[in-house]
Amino acid sequence: MAKGFDPAAATAAYLAQVPPEVHAKATAYTQGGHWLLLWGAIVAVLAAWLVLRSGVLVGARQAVESRKARPWLAAAAVLALDAVIETVLHLPWTIYTQWWREKAYGLTSRALPGFLGEFALTAVISLVVSVLLASLLYGLIRRAPRTWWAWGGGLVSIAFVVLLVLGPVVFEPLFNTYREAPPGPIRDAIVEMAKANGVPHDKIYVYDGSKQSNRYTANVSGLFGTARIAMSDVMFAKGADLAEVKAVVGHEMGHYVRKDMFWLAAALGLMGMAAFFLVDRLFSPVLRWTGAKGVQGLADPAGFPVIGIIMAVLALPATPIYGALRYFEVAADHYSLEHVNEPDGLARALVKTIEYRAATPSKLEEVLFYDHPAVGARIRMAMDWKAAHMKVDDLH
Repeated sequence: MAKGFDPAAATAAYLAQVPPEVHAKATAYTQGGHWLLLWGAIVAVLAAWLVLRSGVLVGARQAVESRKARPWLAAAAVLALDAVIETVLHLPWTIYTQWWREKAYGLTSRALPGFLGEFALTAVISLVVSVLLASLLYGLIRRAPRTWWAWGGGLVSIAFVVLLVLGPVVFEPLFNTYREAPPGPIRDAIVEMAKANGVPHDKIYVYDGSKQSNRYTANVSGLFGTARIAMSDVMFAKGADLAEVKAVVGHEMGHYVRKDMFWLAAALGLMGMAAFFLVDRLFSPVLRWTGAKGVQGLADPAGFPVIGIIMAVLALPATPIYGALRYFEVAADHYSLEHVNEPDGLARALVKTIEYRAATPSKLEEVLFYDHPAVGARIRMAMDWKAAHMKVDDLH
């Protein structure tokens, strides 16, 4: 460690740039979000229970099969109906969590009509994607009733990769306008970084992320030929300098170069496999608990809300497991520091995310709820890197 530089003091100085009232507001927002996990699960269970008890899905399945047994058509029709009904039932909760609360904390400037318009578009896309994937899942259940859960895990992984590939060219342009980053020092620096790190350098964009959120963010999205670097205009509205941009984009490049998305796909596949295994064992008792009539077993798409109930409940204890994927974020920070060497740029960028991430949670809270390392810990890591790689001349 370089003499004369104290990483702990430097970390404290960065955190002190944010006023105490902003830290307090961020803590309230973050900890309130923890409670939303519980209430969200309750809302999901209640909506699914109402759909099951109504018998509407059983009626839809019977109507489709009244003339001829067509399991694929019946599954698609029932799943689409369930998606529409549950989307409507969830709408008040969605408005509260994704718009009203964000507005109250100053994290979005979007008006309610704009939010509802994008919500409707998202709902249509989700309906198509979810009906397709769930129909495939029911096909697995019918064809491999004993091992469908294992094949289902593979379906999760494949679907995740396919959606990553399609995202930048099919879905993301529906919500935002992506423009080529203008010529200048920032674009030149990113092109140089991309070439040096084996990342596609011909697709560097700035998009109107402020349309949805006031959050400071960037990403490297897509895979194979669709990969691109995209920076939200919020970064520049909040005064991002060259060092910050390099540090943040370096972090995102780290995910791409390390192939984190493939590892994440594998992890999600394993988690999906475990969840489907439990669904296979729990479906019948949960169905009895709901009191729903007419559902003919796990292979009956009219029982899909039962799977939703099980998944909603399992998601709560699985939160720390998903949070363990923080490893990828730590590794991406390391990658940025090693290949870009802008510890202060990274620290300045992280400070600007404190408004929606409590900076110094307890270790237990971080382990249980955080999908990214705490901001304070990330800044300290950057300062430790700086101390370890400083030259004596840098101290003067």
